[in-house]
Amino acid sequence: MSKTITYSSTGVNYNVMDPLKKLAQQMGKQTSQNLLNFGAKEVAESRGESAFVWEEEDSYRAFVIEGLGTKNLVADEMEKTTGQSYYGAIAQDTIAMIVNDIITVGAMPQVINAYFGSGGPEWFTNSDRSKALVEGWTKACQLAGATWGGGETPGLAGIINPNTIDLAGACIGIIKPKERLTLGDKLTAGDAILLIESSGVHANGLSLARAIAEKLPEGYTTKLPDGTIYGDFLLTPTYIYVNLIKDLFEAGVEIHYLVNITGHGWRKLMRANRAFTYLLTQIPPIPQTFKFIQNQSGSSDKDMYGNFNMGAGFAIYLPVTQVEKAQAIAEKHNLKSWNAGVVQEGPKEVIIEPIKISFGAETLEVR
Repeated sequence: MSKTITYSSTGVNYNVMDPLKKLAQQMGKQTSQNLLNFGAKEVAESRGESAFVWEEEDSYRAFVIEGLGTKNLVADEMEKTTGQSYYGAIAQDTIAMIVNDIITVGAMPQVINAYFGSGGPEWFTNSDRSKALVEGWTKACQLAGATWGGGETPGLAGIINPNTIDLAGACIGIIKPKERLTLGDKLTAGDAILLIESSGVHANGLSLARAIAEKLPEGYTTKLPDGTIYGDFLLTPTYIYVNLIKDLFEAGVEIHYLVNITGHGWRKLMRANRAFTYLLTQIPPIPQTFKFIQNQSGSSDKDMYGNFNMGAGFAIYLPVTQVEKAQAIAEKHNLKSWNAGVVQEGPKEVIIEPIKISFGAETLEVR
């Protein structure tokens, strides 16, 4: 029997990383009064959410900074085999990581800035790859309805591998009208949990996925049971959910909370700072590729749902009476959705009933 590959053994251990995040949130509160110098005011409840929010005279503003992670390393390896650049798709992944966070507070992305960090000039010598990245970034900004304002390309020799690039970005968004502010305070027992499909692995869990490729005889070119190439599956671009959420708001759908299902997997379903139990009675069909990752890594169901999106990339919490309307709008965006569960009174916990697993509040140390 092959050795189990755990998520923490690949270099990602939330139990070690989360205390720093919590400390940073606590220290950040000490600076909140500085917004008063500009006639603005922090929305304290947004600390710990996916985006930070402050109030201005006619609207709320939101801010996010987010990184891609290691997905571009898969693109680099696939390029060696196929000769083609995947950086157009990688750019969309990076933008999606940013804007799918900012929409969780009810904001629409306005301006995005790019961070392309390198360990030297080597990466940029491949002009086709650079062009694919820039064109893909532009296209993804268009998909999100945001302006690309600029960015930074620092050379960090000795910190970043000169043959790779560190991709990240920041975004300012606007919440207007103010009633669209979504921070979990509207959550109510009895609310439905509507899950929206993912395009695949998105940009989380790639450290584990890469570790699997390293032990496969054919690496990323391995064919999965359904005929899909492993590397192609991993490089499927992340869905950008901005227009879905925009249309839901504009159609008057009553949204009580929004979650981008990324790091921490389905544990994120209890991200709101509320003491509720989130009971999932239906789960999306598990894509064969996630089953492959589970079989190859030896991960348990709990490990998989605690780290991967497992076919659901976004969650919308809303009154049961609004579900049908929301699903019709999702269908117009060619997105599958599932009326997957309900918010209940009870301790903070995610219960996935069909597979008999649960996550207590202690498994999500940060919000």
